[in-house]
Amino acid sequence: MKYIAKKIKIHFLLAVAAMMFILSACNKDVEQFATPVVVAPAGLALGETIATIADDSLYYRMIVRGGMLATINNKSNIFTMFVPNNAAMRQFLVAIGAPSGQPDAVYSGFITAFVPATTAASIISYNMIPQKITTASVPGTFPNWFYPTHLNPTSGTPGFNPLVRLLTVPSTRNGNWINNIPLLAVNLAAANGVIHTAAAMPAPPQKVLAQRIFADADMTYLAAAINRADSGVTPTTSASLVWVLSNFGPNVTVFAPTNAAFQNLIFGLVYQQVFAATGSVAIATAQANGAVAAGPAFLSTNNVSTQMVKGIVVYHMLGSRAFLNNFPTTATSYPTLLNGGIPSHPGVRLTCTFTGPFVSAASVKGAANATASNIAINPTPEPNGTSDQFFVNGVIHKIDQVLLPQ
Repeated sequence: MKYIAKKIKIHFLLAVAAMMFILSACNKDVEQFATPVVVAPAGLALGETIATIADDSLYYRMIVRGGMLATINNKSNIFTMFVPNNAAMRQFLVAIGAPSGQPDAVYSGFITAFVPATTAASIISYNMIPQKITTASVPGTFPNWFYPTHLNPTSGTPGFNPLVRLLTVPSTRNGNWINNIPLLAVNLAAANGVIHTAAAMPAPPQKVLAQRIFADADMTYLAAAINRADSGVTPTTSASLVWVLSNFGPNVTVFAPTNAAFQNLIFGLVYQQVFAATGSVAIATAQANGAVAAGPAFLSTNNVSTQMVKGIVVYHMLGSRAFLNNFPTTATSYPTLLNGGIPSHPGVRLTCTFTGPFVSAASVKGAANATASNIAINPTPEPNGTSDQFFVNGVIHKIDQVLLPQ
């Protein structure tokens, strides 16, 4: 017993000694480590690099005007920048009111005097992606892959959300692009990023799809069809097509039939139905003309069902943004929003033709259309543009036939 007691006592003392050692060690000063020295990347920063390029002098002036120089010269900030050259800048400045055919000194002065600093900052921020992206890492897939830019459209508004960013769409399909603008030179390295030279100014979109569709005098039938498709749907939910076309979140491509395209469809459908019932060309023609004369209101009548109209409308939408330069050069099928309800549907067939670096022709064919619908090629901004019409939540291409899913 004495031996056991002695052994327990020894073990207890050893345990206490160990405990005291641990406590003593814990009470020592924390070992000090040297603060690591952050070494800035060698070489010129983005702004410094742009300043050395004579053909980027006007964009450099825009950077200074927007107060963005310190941001892009901070080597801890990594960016990809899309920089329009001086020719592209002159074109942009003339489009917003500068006199044409002037020396660059005049355009530089115009930027300082007439471009608001906030506007300049928004333009520069839109052309910056907060990561380094060389063309080797940009996909050539369809639809376009998109990247968040440095521009937050909610900045300075009551609804500010730090997570919101406008999107930009680089692509390496059929060449190197930013949105639908060719890149003239790529992968110019700077200490804190990379620079790609653009052939035109990639300007941030200002509106949503619904604003164009419901304001365009040549899309009144499409607007009426969208409203009919939304019959019985809560307008503030994602089940509403108006909601989809009016909000930042969705990202869709709309093939927008002109009024003439809808009129041709309505005439043909009514004529076929009436002629099949009466066998009279005169009666069928008269009633078909009457249906066309009813205008967009025809799409709200019992002559067509809400389900049929909705099916046609969603068949004209892709679930992502697709600029024409990213279309396939051989006819290829792609799903539409209709495939959300009918997964096995073959979708639409898209194709484009290039002349030089630009798309000169493009078409989209519905499964039940005898021929493909032509896309009207005119990528200039609204109100006159008809293709690659760029909006916050997608792209519009005007077409000359209504696409028929079946």
